[in-house]
Amino acid sequence: MTRVTRRGVPLLLVAAAGAGVLCAPQGAGAAPQPADPVAAIERAAHPLRSTDPGGGTGDLRPLGRMVGDAAVVGLGEATHGSHEFFTMKERVFRHLVKEKGFTTFAQEVSWTTGLRFDAYVRGGEGDVRALVHRELAKTPWDTEEYVHLLTWMRSYNVRHPERPLRFMGNDLNYPQQGVELFDGVRDYVRAHEPDLLARIDALYAPLRRVTDGDTYMNLPRPERQALAKKAHSAYALLKGRQPVGGGGAFDLALHHARSVAQTGDMYAFPLDTDEGKKDAMLYRDRSMAANTAWWQRHTGGKVFLSAHNAHVAYESYDPRYPKMQGAFLRDRLGKRYTSIGFTFDRGGLMAQSADSEVWKPRTLGPAARGTNEHTLDKVRLDDYFLDLRTAPPAARQWLSKARTTRSIGTAYPDGPYKIRLGSSHDILIHLHEVTPAHRQSQ
Repeated sequence: MTRVTRRGVPLLLVAAAGAGVLCAPQGAGAAPQPADPVAAIERAAHPLRSTDPGGGTGDLRPLGRMVGDAAVVGLGEATHGSHEFFTMKERVFRHLVKEKGFTTFAQEVSWTTGLRFDAYVRGGEGDVRALVHRELAKTPWDTEEYVHLLTWMRSYNVRHPERPLRFMGNDLNYPQQGVELFDGVRDYVRAHEPDLLARIDALYAPLRRVTDGDTYMNLPRPERQALAKKAHSAYALLKGRQPVGGGGAFDLALHHARSVAQTGDMYAFPLDTDEGKKDAMLYRDRSMAANTAWWQRHTGGKVFLSAHNAHVAYESYDPRYPKMQGAFLRDRLGKRYTSIGFTFDRGGLMAQSADSEVWKPRTLGPAARGTNEHTLDKVRLDDYFLDLRTAPPAARQWLSKARTTRSIGTAYPDGPYKIRLGSSHDILIHLHEVTPAHRQSQ
């Protein structure tokens, strides 16, 4: 069958051994051009039917084969504020839930926020819009797209109570360290280790008074260091009472205590220095990876991890980030972790600026010649994905070189950076055009 691309050139969809792989039609006697990365990428590219969730997902079956038996799949985003990255994440997550048995959507949000979202998708009370705004107003994800995701997860759980989906926040506790963490530890100790209760209460008392992240970080560093020490003392007390073989209630309480201690460590770094920020970012990525791996063991299910491209990647392209979460996950899980990155040629995003926290739409023109995106967009498909590990040699050689690539966080302008796509991710999704995400109006 044929597929007409945006350039109006038909490509042959081969339905044999390379089912779904695109092959450019060649004239009689045409000589192959193995050195051409575009032709090589076209031979490995799988077209995307849509970036919107819902409808058929037959076009994602090759992606499922690429994921294989991975227990954790990280899907990035080339900006923190583009609609199609968010909707495509929901679409891929739905497919992995249905076809590969995934049960958790993990996000680089706080453990506190994750607990609250998890309660909602499992039938808890509350208005989803108000919940998303309260938890994510200071983040890029206070959007209609995340409201849609949580609504779908809750609806799925109503229909499938025997196999509920979970939401997990793998990051440190900002903008708030929820009192439910302290309460969770206290409730376990009161029920199972009552002789520890007075010491736990005393250690957590000053921490309970600074649950707001900004207030905590504005404390003098010696005070932040003292609080971190108290958090670690509470964690050590509880860990010392670990029952033989662990246990669900104990493991969850201990992770509450671990999350409080991790947050204390993060806030105790000298964040007013470049070296302190660098050390804090290394600690953060290591902690996010450890938390994700712990959750996968704790639940026994497969985890879909949503974060920025940089945080799901194997390589760091920015000296401020010495080692990324994706690299730590590969260290822990080996090939049971799969990294998927995004690129795009043009379009829009929502972003703040260096001097303003107001989220505004930004527009980017076509990628410049010499960038990764410029070449990727020459492929005669609007949207597609490919396995970087098994692409033809000419494609792999091209992908192994560092080139200017867009990687935009919360503020714009940001970058661009020199990125080696082939060693950063296992799979790449390229979109021709993206549009700004839809911030919730309050």
